[in-house]
Amino acid sequence: MKKKVGIIMGSDSDLPVMRKAADTLAAFGVPFEVHIMSAHRTPNEAADFAKNARANGFGAIISAAGMAAHLGGVMAAYTTLPVVGVPCKSTNLDGMDALLSTVQMPSGIPVATVAINGAVNAALLCIEMLAITDDELALKLQAKRDADAAKVLEKNAAVEAEFAAFGKI
Repeated sequence: MKKKVGIIMGSDSDLPVMRKAADTLAAFGVPFEVHIMSAHRTPNEAADFAKNARANGFGAIISAAGMAAHLGGVMAAYTTLPVVGVPCKSTNLDGMDALLSTVQMPSGIPVATVAINGAVNAALLCIEMLAITDDELALKLQAKRDADAAKVLEKNAAVEAEFAAFGKI
């Protein structure tokens, strides 16, 4: 059975950002669940989810929160599964508060942290971790990288062609 990824967010206001993680996981055929749990308002539910995540078939957890952004740390405190934190931009401090709250974890309780609103990279990081033992998923990742590289090379060729007439290459 394929491992799932848990997408846990502190509020439904994080959903527009986290939908990108869900879309990325779906595009790779990685099963996932999406839940709203708060480190502060529903700490028992958050802890229970994390404590039981491995037994419930999860291979990694993506945690998204804004402002104080303690959700990733709470998840990581209660599981040995990889936790990837997505600091979400809010009206306060443009998300820097969430970034610092997510990235500044004490030694022994890691939370991998991506950029502010970096839900796609959070999903890709989880996919990379799952692909360590899933060759089919590893091939899909390589195909994506190859397609991304081809797009860049196409754009480069177009730019080079545009400026070649000016002898600026």
